Amino acid sequence: MCELSKLAELRKLMLSMERSLGLQDLTPVERDIYYAANELSENGNGVRTVGLIEHTLLQTVSRPTFFRALKSLVNKGYLSHCNSVNRGQYTVNGPRI
Repeated sequence: MCELSKLAELRKLMLSMERSLGLQDLTPVERDIYYAANELSENGNGVRTVGLIEHTLLQTVSRPTFFRALKSLVNKGYLSHCNSVNRGQYTVNGPRI
């Protein structure tokens, strides 16, 4: 199996997993922010905006697009503002299955 075929199989698997978690309706940027937030919040603390902006998955996303997608994720309930901090920190909520 060539490298491109392996990549295609991985992509199909990822799409299937996204559907099963209910993430198929998110835009690609929203998904990347959500993935990055999940990764950065594994220690149980909230995730800071600065950490998200610097994440590898989001390096090519413009600031306006990033903040629009971040706001959308909050409005959809995937992320929520941390109560303990004034701004810039979010709690990751589980996917809506």
